[in-house]
Amino acid sequence: CLSDWSSDVCSSDLTETPAKTRDRKKTLFALTASDLMTPAVVTLPEEMLLPAAARLLHRLQVSGAPVVDHQGRCTGVLSATDFMHRAEADVAGGRESRDDDAFNTGWQVIEVEALPHDEVRDHMTAGPVTVSPDRRFVRMAEMMMEAQIHRLIVVDAESHPIGVVTTTDILAALVREGKTIP
Repeated sequence: CLSDWSSDVCSSDLTETPAKTRDRKKTLFALTASDLMTPAVVTLPEEMLLPAAARLLHRLQVSGAPVVDHQGRCTGVLSATDFMHRAEADVAGGRESRDDDAFNTGWQVIEVEALPHDEVRDHMTAGPVTVSPDRRFVRMAEMMMEAQIHRLIVVDAESHPIGVVTTTDILAALVREGKTIP
């Protein structure tokens, strides 16, 4: 188990798996969240410290993850956008960037040790956009566009995260469908 925060989460629980292969008999518009989602969800406990969350997301090479409460219910999302907002606040407050403590994940530069030792709940985006496993393809795409987000959290009836559908999953389904057209 990871020792970065107090939780019963083990590193084997945090490994993402490739998105499920969709049922080839379904048409594009019949696809649901359960057909497209990555089922092994990386979750962040609300009480996890922000630097530990940044290190975990970087190590797993994911740009965001659902935040859960003590009962495992999804209460928010912590994403690269939240870290960008934090960096913007630092710049507005006159704090200078130091490259020696930074790591780079593509276009994102995060100075982990300079992050406040606040809990994730203080920096997450609350009110996550969630869907049920039976949510249809077109509605998921609409929801992403309307909310201007890159991931939907798939939850069970008790709001426990069971998967994630990303914009990449949506685009991959479009490409697969396009390749079937002669």
